[in-house]
Amino acid sequence: MTLPTTAIVVSYRTGWRLRDCLHALISDPEIDNVRLVDNGNPAKDEAWIDALAARQNTLTVIRPGRNLGFGAGCNLGANAAPDGLLVFVNPDAMVRRGSVVAFQSALLDKPSPALAGGKIFDVDGREQRGGRRRDLSWATTLGLKKWTLEDTPSPNGPVPMPVVSGAFFAMKKSDFETLGGFDERYFLHVEDIDLCRRVRTAGGEVIYQPEAAALHFGATSDAPSKVVAGHKADSLNVYFKTWARGPIDHLLNLALLPLLSWWVRRG
Repeated sequence: MTLPTTAIVVSYRTGWRLRDCLHALISDPEIDNVRLVDNGNPAKDEAWIDALAARQNTLTVIRPGRNLGFGAGCNLGANAAPDGLLVFVNPDAMVRRGSVVAFQSALLDKPSPALAGGKIFDVDGREQRGGRRRDLSWATTLGLKKWTLEDTPSPNGPVPMPVVSGAFFAMKKSDFETLGGFDERYFLHVEDIDLCRRVRTAGGEVIYQPEAAALHFGATSDAPSKVVAGHKADSLNVYFKTWARGPIDHLLNLALLPLLSWWVRRG
């Protein structure tokens, strides 16, 4: 059975790649609705968005009036979406046709809550970093254990994966709501890692589905890099403190989090 599908896009000063993203979603016959959360874009871009929404009744534009951050923006976009499948897409990504069917097949009969992430590739067709990962830990952070897996052989079909990318993933709306959506303490970065961990902690499954794919341009926002780095440092602090288990984790946090925060903020 095919579930009604809503694409959720959160945009903040994305630039012209947002146009490619929205056109690809609106024209995809497998996507029933597109919900754009406009966290803040230049006036000329907002005028273009409004003109497109006036022509396309499947596009809904939501403007919170300020930059809520990625996770909170996704939650807002999902709140009033119809029941069915939610597909979260970065605003600088173009979804390949057939991806929705691939997501639905990967999630079929999986224990709830279930989350499926797709393949993220660049303009040369190469798999980008972060689409499939091990859990974030001090071992992976310090380079004692490989974290991202894009340099390993790609699976031919859907496989369990500890962490997939928040740039392109799908969940049933009921499962997303069961988990309370993204943890809004993460303004930007790491929220996807936390969500995947909560899925597995709740007894569900995270799946990497390479048959669902999106071209991801990346680095199109004109948000200052130092600001982005600051949000990433803050999010890493939240994550390591949230998932600390036992005295060793707490001691590592005490010793290493200030150094990690300093390193990340350097950009």
